[in-house]
Amino acid sequence: MGSRNRLNQLTIGIKGAGEMASAIAWRLYMANMRNLFMMEVAHPLAVRREVSFCEAVHEGWKTVEAVEAVRVESVEAVKKAWTAGKIAVIVDPKWKMGTTLRPDVMIDAILAKKNLGTNPTEAPLVIGLGPGFTAGKDVHLVIETNRGHHLGRIITSGSAAPNTGIPGNIGGFTAERVLRAPTGGVFRARHAIGDTVQSGDIIGTVAGLEVTAKIGGVIRGIIRTGSTVPEGLKLGDIDPRGDTEYCHTISDKARAIGGSVLEAICRVYNRA
Repeated sequence: MGSRNRLNQLTIGIKGAGEMASAIAWRLYMANMRNLFMMEVAHPLAVRREVSFCEAVHEGWKTVEAVEAVRVESVEAVKKAWTAGKIAVIVDPKWKMGTTLRPDVMIDAILAKKNLGTNPTEAPLVIGLGPGFTAGKDVHLVIETNRGHHLGRIITSGSAAPNTGIPGNIGGFTAERVLRAPTGGVFRARHAIGDTVQSGDIIGTVAGLEVTAKIGGVIRGIIRTGSTVPEGLKLGDIDPRGDTEYCHTISDKARAIGGSVLEAICRVYNRA
């Protein structure tokens, strides 16, 4: 379907600009696939904001491990960002930019645990992350996102493992390390990413109800204060390993998934 030079010329659309989507964009950018545009909602609720390009929606720009993304508003601005060597992020919850730019690859990295409308006609290669997609039906390829033996597996037929609802094990902790909204309302943070906290510390409030840490460690991620959240939403992530460097670098899981997406693109577009 192309040559090695063709890989550098691909236009790649990514739905979402949170942690996993950003790790994918970073990996592709580092592989010299730089015509990248990411489509986000107007008020993203990313937890690991230090490694999520969706922060560009709020700040106008975001750098993750020396790669910069900028918020854009038009097709012309997308191409200007590419010329400047930056990833383009656009508020586009209905993915209209995909129709306009007609990408060679479309990646659904929203991680909604269900298909919100992605279909295989959106690009010559359409990739879905995690549960909710069936390869050969909703998308061409599915990437396994469940931690464990099959993490990052490229699925050519069938679906990824169902959502377990159990966060990955870090430092011997799973559900205990995740902060969740006790009710619906506006979240007000009392701590920031990188802060060291102890079990029982008040991390923030939702509609006046306290959100407390169940374990000690470093706040690896927390959503933006002032965000309106539903009950049960993941608000933050406490890393019991206590290393603040992890707050600002792509995780092992995200890096593995990014590598699998890169491999999937190479499989299709780098055939002899």
